[in-house]
Amino acid sequence: MTLDACPAPRALILAAGRGERMRPLTDHTPKPLLPVRGRPLMQWWVDALARGGVREIVVNTAWLGEQIESHFGSERLLDEREQLSKNDLPAICFSSEGRDFGHALETAGGIARALPLLAPATDDVFWVLAGDIFAPDFQFDPAAAARFAASGRLAHLWLVPNPAHNPQGDFGLSADGLALNEAPAGGVRHTFSTVALYRRALFEPPWCDIAPGNPEGVAAPLAPLLRRAIAAGQVSAQLYTGPWTDVGTPERLAALQ
Repeated sequence: MTLDACPAPRALILAAGRGERMRPLTDHTPKPLLPVRGRPLMQWWVDALARGGVREIVVNTAWLGEQIESHFGSERLLDEREQLSKNDLPAICFSSEGRDFGHALETAGGIARALPLLAPATDDVFWVLAGDIFAPDFQFDPAAAARFAASGRLAHLWLVPNPAHNPQGDFGLSADGLALNEAPAGGVRHTFSTVALYRRALFEPPWCDIAPGNPEGVAAPLAPLLRRAIAAGQVSAQLYTGPWTDVGTPERLAALQ
């Protein structure tokens, strides 16, 4: 099988957060459903994933999750301007952390919970992205997913130039395309866009000690897990320079409109 012939991986949209910094806007509306340029914020990701050939999307929910599940579970219709047929619509299912555990499980805990839906086999790869990020030009390139699958690495991250609210960045980038925990010599750290490809093995022993499917509802952050894999040379990365906004405050949302 050629790289381009590999089946498109599934994708997880992270949509379980409370959106504290967006209050009062998120008191009654989950952040992924806040409108941006005429569409719910998360709809931009659903449309982009469909254009990239992704046919199965998992969405994790907690705060006001029933609204997200109602909107995307019953409609799942792409904007008419996309001119996509019903055969092009991805199937959307939900990992309902709020209903199952009463709270969000953080990023690593949420991914571990969704693993049976995302990646049934140990070597499976999948996309993950945050539902409160606006990056309208990002392309979910099937060839990029196929190259990552063939690389054997545990993760591939898309980094962005540092926004004003994160001037120190998160990860460095080596000349040969490896993610670094610190800036390379003479270089800088960049901000993690939240968009990444992962291999299921990253969320299994010895890297992750959460039981498969996270039946106990363990809440765990992603950063420590990523940093261990980066230190072992198991994470690649690249810089994305297209429009990108972390829609984390009412002011940033207003600036997009």
